[in-house]
Amino acid sequence: MATYDQGDGHRGWSAEVATVTVSMDGIVTGWSEGARRLLGHRAPDVVGRAAADLLLGREAPQAAGFALTGSQEWSGTAALQHRDGHRVEVTLHAHPSLGGDGTPQGFVVAVTVPSADSRPDRAMVEWAFAQSSIALAAYSTASRSWHLNAAAERGEPISDAGPEQPGSALAEEGFLRCVGRVADEATPMRYERSAPQPSSAPVPARQPAWIIELWPVRDPASGEVVGVGTAAFDSSDQHSARQRLALLQEAGTSIGTTLNVTRTAKELAALAVPRLADFASVDLLDSVLRGEEPVPGPVDATVVLRRVAHRSATRGDVVPDAAVDLGEIDDYPPFSPPARCLTSGRPLLSGADDPDFVRWTAGRESRTAAVETYGIHSAIATPLRARGSTLGVAVFVRTEGSPPFEQDDLMLAEELAGRAAVGVDNARRYTRERTNALTLQRSLLPRDLPKQAAVEVAYRYLPAGRGAGVGGDWFDVVPLSGTRVALVVGDVVGHGIHASATMGRLRTAVRTLADVDLPPDELLTHLDDLVIHLSTDREDISPGESYVASGEIGATCLYAVYDPVSRICTFASAGHVPPAVLLPDGTVSVVRLTPGPLLGVGGLPFEATELELPEGSLLAFCTDGLIEARDRDVGLGLERLCEALAAPVPSLEVTCDTILKALLPESPADDVALLLARTRALHADQVAAWSLPSDPAIVADARAQTSRQLAAWGLEDAAFVTELVVSELVTNAIRYGAVPIGLRLIRDRTLICEVSDASNTAPHLRRARTYDEGGRGLHMVAQLTQGWGTRQTSVGKTIWAEQTLPAG
Repeated sequence: MATYDQGDGHRGWSAEVATVTVSMDGIVTGWSEGARRLLGHRAPDVVGRAAADLLLGREAPQAAGFALTGSQEWSGTAALQHRDGHRVEVTLHAHPSLGGDGTPQGFVVAVTVPSADSRPDRAMVEWAFAQSSIALAAYSTASRSWHLNAAAERGEPISDAGPEQPGSALAEEGFLRCVGRVADEATPMRYERSAPQPSSAPVPARQPAWIIELWPVRDPASGEVVGVGTAAFDSSDQHSARQRLALLQEAGTSIGTTLNVTRTAKELAALAVPRLADFASVDLLDSVLRGEEPVPGPVDATVVLRRVAHRSATRGDVVPDAAVDLGEIDDYPPFSPPARCLTSGRPLLSGADDPDFVRWTAGRESRTAAVETYGIHSAIATPLRARGSTLGVAVFVRTEGSPPFEQDDLMLAEELAGRAAVGVDNARRYTRERTNALTLQRSLLPRDLPKQAAVEVAYRYLPAGRGAGVGGDWFDVVPLSGTRVALVVGDVVGHGIHASATMGRLRTAVRTLADVDLPPDELLTHLDDLVIHLSTDREDISPGESYVASGEIGATCLYAVYDPVSRICTFASAGHVPPAVLLPDGTVSVVRLTPGPLLGVGGLPFEATELELPEGSLLAFCTDGLIEARDRDVGLGLERLCEALAAPVPSLEVTCDTILKALLPESPADDVALLLARTRALHADQVAAWSLPSDPAIVADARAQTSRQLAAWGLEDAAFVTELVVSELVTNAIRYGAVPIGLRLIRDRTLICEVSDASNTAPHLRRARTYDEGGRGLHMVAQLTQGWGTRQTSVGKTIWAEQTLPAG
């Protein structure tokens, strides 16, 4: 049995004994601390007394030749009396103490407590301790020394070739604290330790680990804790299982953190290297990257895959000498491990001893060079399969200096690949849904804004970043009669295909209502009714789908109409952020509107706000995704919008880019719509207007004035058709309308004729019978002009007709 001294590192043999010194005449002259613990007597109570007084009943020791005379050693047994009176069976070993002249001066008596067994049994116990295959050790609190059996001394779980070695449990502060607690608290404990891994190891090898049981060792006589016993048991299998479980648990939180296919593949490679492999690669089918449905079931024959992620233990994500570069396509022949695992649908363990592995690596020069350079000797290929579909393959490789893969590694790789496959498939499905939603959204947004003369426009639309679904932001520019224009921007609450579909409905409704030429506040009222109807219409919702319920659709909208003749812009808002305006003198501000409720609330009015704008004023309409963010509110966002709008730029297109750069992060969290409109004005030489009395005789005068004005504009070629239109519209106003009656001609990109009166009755086309005297006037107007229509005004109505200008 080996003994290690805890205090000074001295190594030697020792035993716990009680020591007493006795003079030649039998008087106790010295009393050790061990004697006090054994018999309970303190040194002052015993020293100076006869040693025979300690014998129970003053019996003589039962040992042949026992005598406190002479100079020979002797030993024997005796029954001593404990201080509290109980009997203590001991073994006495007396050694003469000689003086300088060699004569005996007294005796040193070693007192030990023999076991209840016989001496051969005690030796057997000691041999069993020493020869046990279990690493056993005992710590003495008195001598602060360690006693190790042969298994422990070999350095497996406890000493690691001696307590002086850095890897020894006896040098671990945590283990020593545990020993101290067991000794102090007299409570058994458990300590777990594993062999330290060399920092130079590329891949952690199977790590030896042990569980060390510690218990207090008590003195049978006194009941005091005199030491700590330990027994170490190999727990390498359990330790490896816990490490695999920890890696899988980490995979659940670190793989699939985003809905991005490539990012998920990189997360798998980053987790596997270097904890499982020296190199890992992830190759996917092109259809998966496009968000399309993958090939169902296993893949056979030659497989074409694209490298989306790889990682090396020595070079990280940048692997310039990889056999396949990132983004590159590679063909995997049927005999290659990746193709074989895809065919079987099961992970495959192969290596340098596999002929197919050797054949595969020899088929490409770059792959052969990698095998020779890094000493690749073991590989695992596992398919990425989710929901019954094959997405790609993950390959894990170990190089020179790392142990070959085992079956446990194969199962771990399969589990990691399975979790990654679910993340990749989720990202693929999201990519598909997002692509569909973007396609739907872009099909519903204007591609090219219509030509009109009232404003110069520029716009930007940015979908939300990949973390968010497609939103329902939209904008539009709608030409109106009388060279006016409607500017619209809106936002449907929520994200996804349903938000895009609702946006398309609202945009179509706005264009329809704008064609009716309703005032902005009335148009929003009708739009509000439509949203309420959409909220209660569930015919397009499949059973069990919890997307829309009553009152769950919400949207904001800002509708503005600008008239270049009067230079007045009329705004109405349904809970939307107000626009900003930059005047020609450099003044920039937010337009003060009376905000109405969100669309879909119902029962509340919308109010219109009129603003006269100088020619060249710049209006900026946007959705909340541009100005609102986590780190700023709408007010601060509008201030920053005004600052960006005021910056001098050469064009509206550059202004759009400047605003987006100033207000948006690289990946916006919400959809963004921005519409800029610089106002134009029609000057007096482009507009002619007359007030007419309600007299049929005035029709001829109206035709004459029209002819003179067209001549002044150089449009004599349009006189004939224009006079017919004026004659018909003025006649109808006099016959069916009410005063005041007005006639207006507008020359811009087209020639517009307008007749207004105080009646709200709108005319309509009808088919005249053969012998009818009337009913053909509006039909003739519709045939001769490019278009005609009617719009309600605050004092009645206006009938208009538009015709193209003559060539030249």
